Amino acid sequence: MAYLKPPWFVTNVFNKIAMATGISGSETLTLLGRGSGAEQQIPVISVDVDDIKYLVSTRGESQWVKNLRANPVVTLKTRTVTARFTAAEIPVDQRAPVIAAYRTKAGKQVDGYFAKLPDAADHPVFRLTPV
Repeated sequence: MAYLKPPWFVTNVFNKIAMATGISGSETLTLLGRGSGAEQQIPVISVDVDDIKYLVSTRGESQWVKNLRANPVVTLKTRTVTARFTAAEIPVDQRAPVIAAYRTKAGKQVDGYFAKLPDAADHPVFRLTPV
């Protein structure tokens, strides 16, 4: 699977700011590492489609995607609410409406990822069910 590695600035500076401030509607995803069992936190933007919450990986087969597949119980935190979910990856043929809604919500900031990885198969999508 394809993967777009984030630049140093994004990993070491921007992600921390996004999680602290909720900039651009970001939320903090907390999950367990598949090998270490240590908590990993990354900023994400969830999207609701037909009253179901989803996560979309804009960068493709990222470490958080691999960790989520191995340990599907996660926490999603906004500035005011923290909730636990169980994640389940959805098949490629069901991703289009979720990706479209995600791109609308996230805006132009994600267009470059989809230009470099245009196939829905390159963007894992997870349905989040409240625990």
